[in-house]
Amino acid sequence: MQALSPFAQKEMVSSKPLYRSNISLVNQVLAAIIQNRPFDSQLAATALNSNQPWSVDTVSEVLRSIPRFFFQSTRSIGRQRNFRHRAPLKQRNLREESNKLHNGVLVLGPAAYRDPLKVKLGLDKAMEFYYWVEIHFGFIHNEMTCREMARVLARGNRLKALWEFLKEMAQRESGGLVTTATVTCLMKVLGEEGLVNEALAAFYRMKQFHCKPDVYAYNTIIYALCRVGNFKKAKFLLEQMELPGFRCQPDAFTYTIMISSYCKHSMQTGCRKAIRRRMWEANHLFRIMLFKGFVPDVVTYNCLIDGCCKTNRIERALELFDDMNKKGCLPNRVTYNSFIRYYSAVNEIDKAVEMLQKMEKMDHGIPTLSSYTPIIHALCEAGRVLEARDILVELVDRGSVPREYTYKLVCNMLNLAGKTDFLGDELCKRIEEGIDNRCRLVMKVKPILSGKTAI
Repeated sequence: MQALSPFAQKEMVSSKPLYRSNISLVNQVLAAIIQNRPFDSQLAATALNSNQPWSVDTVSEVLRSIPRFFFQSTRSIGRQRNFRHRAPLKQRNLREESNKLHNGVLVLGPAAYRDPLKVKLGLDKAMEFYYWVEIHFGFIHNEMTCREMARVLARGNRLKALWEFLKEMAQRESGGLVTTATVTCLMKVLGEEGLVNEALAAFYRMKQFHCKPDVYAYNTIIYALCRVGNFKKAKFLLEQMELPGFRCQPDAFTYTIMISSYCKHSMQTGCRKAIRRRMWEANHLFRIMLFKGFVPDVVTYNCLIDGCCKTNRIERALELFDDMNKKGCLPNRVTYNSFIRYYSAVNEIDKAVEMLQKMEKMDHGIPTLSSYTPIIHALCEAGRVLEARDILVELVDRGSVPREYTYKLVCNMLNLAGKTDFLGDELCKRIEEGIDNRCRLVMKVKPILSGKTAI
């Protein structure tokens, strides 16, 4: 067994600040888990020598760290820091994935590139640690530690063990270990893992654990259903909430979830009729929201405006933009970026630049890389190379570093126009150094879960 690298030891405790005295205890236990040492009386004696009591935060931190070391694939490091996955997310079939892994077929989705042996070890060690700290130290688990253990089982996709664990915790005499917040958290994790049917099962099992769903539980399951495109079931739950006298009435966030999902999924189908239908549903829910007295915030407006811009409904987008200004809801950078992307795509570059300038003038946000890049690409496609060069210089002067593709595009267009020296050696050096630094920062975290770390 190889020792942990200094970088891995440094990264062990990073998600939540702990007292310095507890950090060494957490690292000691995590090292034992990674080295596959048994949780026995010998390890308990070693932990007792540290004279550091087990607290709820310490136990939770150990459980919280296990998915980071065992469930995340090496390829995900540098691309995302959590378990959220980009849409479209599909409902997973765990049995089918297991057969594919057995036959050596590549599995895509949240479980892509995971090492099944690492996942199994992490799950076994998490359960072993959970009961070890209870037996050897007399630690009394509460709702928080129970929730963290359940999250580990959900992230490791061990569903049968998850339901058995929750059933056992709910039957304990102390009570209060499985709450509505615990099940809601599980629904969120299962939804992020692509196990939406299982999340729905957890929602309907709340009564079994003597829990009553609240608005946040409904919002969580509706969002999970919308992520996999199951709008029929999501709309059914929304209509259930809207019934007169129902205990959990929808709030502004409920409608924002549905509106955002309809807009996001409208372009994921090649059928124009489906696009029109989903955008109509989004606008219809927006009107219902206003009729019921809810005040839409900037996120609701941004979702609708972005959906309208992506489906070439610019008149409706501008109407919403004027409406939010009249109601005192200040637009932000995301709002303007939607218009900038649209105008750049339809070759109305002057209007895109005008939106960029308006954002600065009205002090509604600071333009970033995502604001400048569509304009630069559109200017290059239109042959307006010098203007693209000016926008690139402005971007760099603001402290941002352009993407490598954008930088090479401008350089190539300047070379074709015979204006090679227009960027200047100093500017080129700054941009290239910035791109290299960004690549180094991404590669810096790659060794965390590399195969060199022994288990």
